[in-house]
Amino acid sequence: MSSQAGGRLRGSRCAHCAVAAYPADPACPRCGGPAEPVELSGTGTLWTWTVQRYAPKSPPYAPPAAGFTPFAVGYIELLEGVRVLAALDIRPEDAEIGMPMTISAGDGVPRATGAVV
Repeated sequence: MSSQAGGRLRGSRCAHCAVAAYPADPACPRCGGPAEPVELSGTGTLWTWTVQRYAPKSPPYAPPAAGFTPFAVGYIELLEGVRVLAALDIRPEDAEIGMPMTISAGDGVPRATGAVV
């Protein structure tokens, strides 16, 4: 099952205990019951973050022609309670735990940016 649909995050929700998961899984991570695919909210708060200062090992990472540039990554806690790892499209000096974020799916890992409040 794909975790993205038109930029929206696709997860799953348990039919028994209502826990949400990302990426989508046919079984609930809490109770093991059946889970159905759902579209996740795409909004939440920055739970934690760091700066990736070293290029990942190759393969599978293929560095761009201009070379590696450090970037921020973090976990976004969605309104559903799920924490999703994302590349942060914000300057590291602007990152604050608890700040509102929007997150979307795309090629590779999800991407998040500061939400307008």
